[in-house]
Amino acid sequence: QLVESGGGLVQAGGSLRLSCAASGLTFSRYAMAWFRQAPGKEREFVAAISNLAYSTDYSDSVKGRFTISRVNARNTVYLQMNSLKPEDTAVYYCAASSDYSDRYYPPNMAYWGKGTLVTVSS
Repeated sequence: QLVESGGGLVQAGGSLRLSCAASGLTFSRYAMAWFRQAPGKEREFVAAISNLAYSTDYSDSVKGRFTISRVNARNTVYLQMNSLKPEDTAVYYCAASSDYSDRYYPPNMAYWGKGTLVTVSS
């Protein structure tokens, strides 16, 4: 089970930190990813981190503004979001995959959270 938290309403230029707590899986064996889905749009990749945090990856739209991290001892992955823009408004989902190379492909994720809403006002 994956449970996201930390979403909310923020003004453009502000920051939020999302958290995703995992249970029922061996967290340190899974790569973790964040996806988002805006109204009327497809779910898109945001960021990913390998199981032992040796590798990270970001979409071009968030690179330099968002940072993904994880603490395996806490079974938690984070997404620090800075310099937020109205176009970042979406429901943010965390997902787990047994293979880091699958990080871009939602159908290949083994586990999903239910999402947390981020709204950025202009």
